[in-house]
Amino acid sequence: MAVYFKRLHFWMFLFFSFSALAQLENGKKTLVHKNTALSPEEKNIKALYALYNKGDEKKAYFKAHSLLKSSPSNRSIASADLLLAYYFNKRALVDSSLYYTRQALKFNTTVNDSLKNRLYGLSYNLMAINYKKRGLFEESKKWHIKGIEVSQKYNEKNLYYTHTHGLAKTYADLGDYKKALELFKKCLEYKEDEEIILGSCINIGDIYSEMKEYDNANSYYKKGKILCEKTNNNQGKAIILLGLGANYQLQHKIDEALKMYQEAVVIADKGELNQIEVIARGNVADIYIDQKKYNEAKLIFSEGIQKAVQFGFLQDQVHFYDELRKIAVLQDDYKNAYNYLGKSNQIKDSINKLQKIKEISELEIKYNTSEKEKAIKQLEFENETKKLSLANQAEAIKNMGLREEITKKINENTILGFQNSADKKRNEIKLLKKDQQLKTLEISQQKKNRAFTILAFLIILIPIAGLSFQYRNRLKNQRLLNAKQIEISTQRINGILKDQELKLIKASISGQDKERERISQELHDSIGGNLAAIKLQLNNLNKSNLSNVENLNTQLDETYQQVRNLAHNLIPKKFSNHKFCEVLESYLKNISEASKIKISFTTYPKTEINVMDETIQIETFKIVQELLTNTIKHAKASTVELQFNLIDNSLNILFEDNGVGFNTENYSRGIGFINLETRIAKLNGAFALDSKLKRGTIANIEIPILDQSNAKKNPVQGIQIKNQLIN
Repeated sequence: MAVYFKRLHFWMFLFFSFSALAQLENGKKTLVHKNTALSPEEKNIKALYALYNKGDEKKAYFKAHSLLKSSPSNRSIASADLLLAYYFNKRALVDSSLYYTRQALKFNTTVNDSLKNRLYGLSYNLMAINYKKRGLFEESKKWHIKGIEVSQKYNEKNLYYTHTHGLAKTYADLGDYKKALELFKKCLEYKEDEEIILGSCINIGDIYSEMKEYDNANSYYKKGKILCEKTNNNQGKAIILLGLGANYQLQHKIDEALKMYQEAVVIADKGELNQIEVIARGNVADIYIDQKKYNEAKLIFSEGIQKAVQFGFLQDQVHFYDELRKIAVLQDDYKNAYNYLGKSNQIKDSINKLQKIKEISELEIKYNTSEKEKAIKQLEFENETKKLSLANQAEAIKNMGLREEITKKINENTILGFQNSADKKRNEIKLLKKDQQLKTLEISQQKKNRAFTILAFLIILIPIAGLSFQYRNRLKNQRLLNAKQIEISTQRINGILKDQELKLIKASISGQDKERERISQELHDSIGGNLAAIKLQLNNLNKSNLSNVENLNTQLDETYQQVRNLAHNLIPKKFSNHKFCEVLESYLKNISEASKIKISFTTYPKTEINVMDETIQIETFKIVQELLTNTIKHAKASTVELQFNLIDNSLNILFEDNGVGFNTENYSRGIGFINLETRIAKLNGAFALDSKLKRGTIANIEIPILDQSNAKKNPVQGIQIKNQLIN
């Protein structure tokens, strides 16, 4: 049993792609709403597409041709070309559809990449569909893959699924049902386009039918039928009838299959669905062969060949000639069987040649210059038109003649318009000359009147002008005096603010000096005295007075307790009551408000920094104090950035200001700088300073967190490491 529909129907379900015609228009709407009202050009395009989508396709066809002649805009021309390409594609006029698709791709419609690539994606889909209709499946697959790449690059979701659906159909045509089913089921996930879902349901049903899984096939056909009834889609209904008919035919339910095919023929004839009609009639003829009604089958196949030639369906022609050859063999008519076989092979050869010609042309395009590229495209188009002697040439010639007549009419109207405008301008020039003469007389009279008026007012205006000049000078001097007073007031205010800043700094430094003096006295008077007494007793210690050892231990305990008490007194009370980062943030906030310096402070990770060793927190706090004091005193900065980062058991302190900076090579270190180095060395840290004039200063400090015991034992070693980094 021959089921012609099952070999061609996978690429037959193309109606959903016609709705993609609105995608380009939808993209334009989005862009327009972001700006202002629609321009006249955009209104024309919108009206054209609306006309087509409403079903008034003939009227849209003629308006598109008119737009091609009258519009100077590349955007309008490209949109009209694309509409005409869809119009001819729907009617299976492959050559005309390919021609207008290529025309649309020639125009750079807009500088907007999204809109331009949407047009490219739709055009690539049309190219793939047209080549699929010719039976050039590899060429069709190439254009679908290009369309997928463009839609993914610019996130065009609808176009992506449109091309994915087309690629799935191509795999089905090539017999790779596994890949085809995978891509079709992927398309079912896209819920924003009912026609893509409908196409996927029908094609999945066809594949399951081909695999003899008839229940699965019927399940997907029913889903498609529900969608068709919901959207009143006659083309979808016709294709589902073809699928159901093929399913019945494969199950040897001939009467039901014949009924489905005949209903499909009726719908296809009414809607001008040429290829569906050809396929449906071919399937009816296949059933007649099974029923041994050879003459009826021959008549249908002969009519089908005429329509296939008319519309350029190469694969249909091959199938019909093969079926006629089978009938001739069954009727022992071997002469006609041989002729049909020759014609079938001839068409197959032409398909292969077209495929090879296309591949050769692509290689030439890649390796020739731009000038040769244009010539090759032109020659390619001419060769194809010469080789394909199909009936649509008459349609193309008719269209060209109609276009020429329209052009002539437009030119005639333009010439008449120019003549009318020229006559109108001549009359306007005559009137202007008369008006000019009258105005000349009027102007001369006005000049005389003005001369007398000027002489009369000059005597009055001259003393007034002198008085106004003196008044203006007084106002000018007063403004200068006011500006000077404002400047002096500003300088006084700035001086007062600076004095306040210096008082705060001096108070901070004075407090530090008093604290240092108290610590020095404590160390000298208490701890130093105890240590001197212990040393003297140790020097006089011998066997005779070993009883003094207990006294020495007592004195050592007292000295240790004094050192411990001194250390606890030095620890700020804030650290024991509050988290370290909060104390530092509060301190920086107070300094920022007092000095008018904008201070930015960031920490990472804040929790781990808050639980650092208390000694490190105290020394770090004093290091930040020293850096801020130097900045306020010397840098004249307006912003300071401070970062604490605890990474790999190492605390990194980055301090940066936008002050005047200094030359590090000629810089002499003061007491504050030496104190800063000493504190960092105590923590076994490293210190690097980078500064240039008028560029600010950056201090980068690294302090190890887990190695503080070594720093306390050997602070001199820490100083040496730090000095190496600075030098």
